[in-house]
Amino acid sequence: MIRVLLADDQALVRGAFALLVASAPDMEVVGEAATGLAAVSMARSARADVVVMDIRMPDLDGIGATAAIAADENLAGVRVLVLTTYDTDDNVLAALRAGASGFLIKDTKPAALLDAIRTIAAGEALLSPSATAAVIARVRATPDPAPRRDLDVLTDRELDVLVLIARGMTNAEIAETLVVSPLTVKTHVSRILAKLLARDRVQLVIAAYQAGLVTPAG
Repeated sequence: MIRVLLADDQALVRGAFALLVASAPDMEVVGEAATGLAAVSMARSARADVVVMDIRMPDLDGIGATAAIAADENLAGVRVLVLTTYDTDDNVLAALRAGASGFLIKDTKPAALLDAIRTIAAGEALLSPSATAAVIARVRATPDPAPRRDLDVLTDRELDVLVLIARGMTNAEIAETLVVSPLTVKTHVSRILAKLLARDRVQLVIAAYQAGLVTPAG
């Protein structure tokens, strides 16, 4: 059962999300937070697996709350899915650099939101198509403060996997493309993360674009 914490300053929005999450047989709502500070506190007390986090909240915004959760060693297993109305370059990059594992806009279809929560809970990263475009555009147009990673440490097969990760494929899709088992792909991904000192798949996507390994057209 995936334990979900909902953080949004609007009670009606939280209520709608709570009904949606409760309708999924593999999820349960373990708390609702109306402020960023409350979200951080409840992430600890409620033992949430995934926090669905709004960006604009009182006392501490969603970016700050995400950073606080990511920096807390006791919350190492908690994943943050940022869900907001404001799908801008600055919001996307700020959320990802703060430690979010995914970013979606609020007009996402209900089924897609539930799938996103499952994806995040499984340890994979997720971006909406428009958010991915924003990340790519910003990485290509401006210097990124994140360290550039030397891809020479990767094997040829690991580079193949990295390219497919950067194109947004899941482990299952990568396995099908490369004609290997999902377990083999999971092992490759773990090794790539370790070699590149990357926190998650989002950082791998950024590294691939920084290195020119992948382009928007490729």
